[in-house]
Parts: sequence; C-alpha cells; structure tokens
Amino acid sequence: MKWIVGLGNPGPNYEKTRHNVGFMALDALAARHGMKFTQNKCKSVIAEGFIGGKKTVLIKPMTFMNLSGEAVRAYMDYYKADLEDMIVVYDDLDTVVGKIRLRYQGSAGGHNGIKSIIQHTGTQTFNRVRMGISRPEPGFAIVDYVLGNFPKKEHDLLKSMIEATCDSLEYSLDHTFEQTMQKFNG
Repeated sequence: MKWIVGLGNPGPNYEKTRHNVGFMALDALAARHGMKFTQNKCKSVIAEGFIGGKKTVLIKPMTFMNLSGEAVRAYMDYYKADLEDMIVVYDDLDTVVGKIRLRYQGSAGGHNGIKSIIQHTGTQTFNRVRMGISRPEPGFAIVDYVLGNFPKKEHDLLKSMIEATCDSLEYSLDHTFEQTMQKFNG
C-alpha cells in the first residue's frame, strides 16, 4: 500500500494559496480516480482507493503546515505504515512555478512542514514531490507570499504542474521512486 501526503493548511482562507499546492494535487488525483476524502482520522482527512490496481491512501493533514509531522506520525503509528511507502507533496520556493522536482532525501530547506515531518519521523529520507512556486520579488515577505493566491497569469502553469504531479504519483505506483525521478526530473 502506498500513502501520499499532500501538505497544506485547512480551511477556505488557504484553499487557493501557494502553500496549498499539495492539497490541490491530492484533490486532483482523487478526482481522477473517483476517490473521496471522507475519513477524518489521524489528524487528517483521508481518501482510500485503488489507482492502477494499487491500494493507495491520500492524506491531507489538518494540523496546519507547521505541524504536518504530527499527522504523519499519527498515521504511521496507527496503521504501522512504512515510511518507504510514503510520498510527500508540497510547495517549493526554490523550484520555478509550474515545474516539479522529485527527491528521496534531503534537508527541510526552510520548509516548516517538511521540518516537522523530519522531526516526527526521525529521518530526512523519504520520497517527495516538490511543486514549484518560485521565490517572491526582493522585499516581499515570504509568509505573505506563500499564503497568497496564485496570480491569474500563473493559472495555466499551476494547472499543468498539478497534472504533472498527478502523472508522477501514478507512475510511482508501478515503478521505483528512482525510476520516477529519472522520468519526471528530466
């Protein structure tokens, strides 16, 4: 069983913000496969189903971004889930808007959601799909930027990035993460 964690913040105020691209990607993947976020447990909303014949669980932590690790840990402990089967999907300032980058280890790079997951799992080694949001213009506060909505001129890039993320997640279910990185980091 694979489990995919999309990072974001709960509530309508954050729904369309840059920080919520992880939630957006999971919503799109769920829609592609007729999955619904109906379960509310492990500090998350959860959708379960089959993607390409593989049992897959989609998880959106409801802890707010900076405490995402609490939800990941709760899911791991309750279901005895293997960290090797987890993929985390989140926004990345160092990747240009519209692009994705896949990694299987590394530091948090200043991302508080990833920092929380590292803290609660005790490792920096887990599969990740980083969705590009680019950096703000100099002088623009990072917190205001990530909690801001995508401007209209970036909507097409956002849509194609979400599609590429969904494609990479589907591909990863039948291939190693290294093979998935080779295909989607190109």
